[in-house]
Amino acid sequence: MPKIISIRALSEEEAQVIEKLSRSRTAAKREVDRAMMIKLRAEGLRPGQIGQRLGYQPDSVTRWVKRFNTQGVSGLQEVAGRGRKANYSQQVRGAMVALAKTRPEQVGQPFSCWSIRLLVDYLHTVKGIPVSRAQLARILEAEGVVWYQEQTYFTERPDPQFAEKRGR
Repeated sequence: MPKIISIRALSEEEAQVIEKLSRSRTAAKREVDRAMMIKLRAEGLRPGQIGQRLGYQPDSVTRWVKRFNTQGVSGLQEVAGRGRKANYSQQVRGAMVALAKTRPEQVGQPFSCWSIRLLVDYLHTVKGIPVSRAQLARILEAEGVVWYQEQTYFTERPDPQFAEKRGR
């Protein structure tokens, strides 16, 4: 059986914030539930009763009461930094996007337009950034780079023998 943690006395301001948050229809459900846990515990209900009423385990209720006791109302918010961390920093992502927006000739490559495969090869061999094709495509899409096969022949002819080949 979990240890019963008593709740500290709520200040007038905390009681108002908890009451308002527990009745909120626009706040995140998790925050509303946490406020309800504190409110019900302050009314004298035990963690098991609160857990049954709200659909949580008694240990969860106890953890949030402990956190409220130490941090106050701000302790009911989600802690920043949870979840998976980004694989690439903003600086590296910026370098990927900048490279995709430059012409390959400007960085000494012997072709006229990038493909995802060519970008991945260049990033890995020259820049030392290991990235998969799928990941690079997601990064470029997230940064607003619309990726499609460039059709340069509508406006310019990069191949000097284009007219001869066309006549075949």
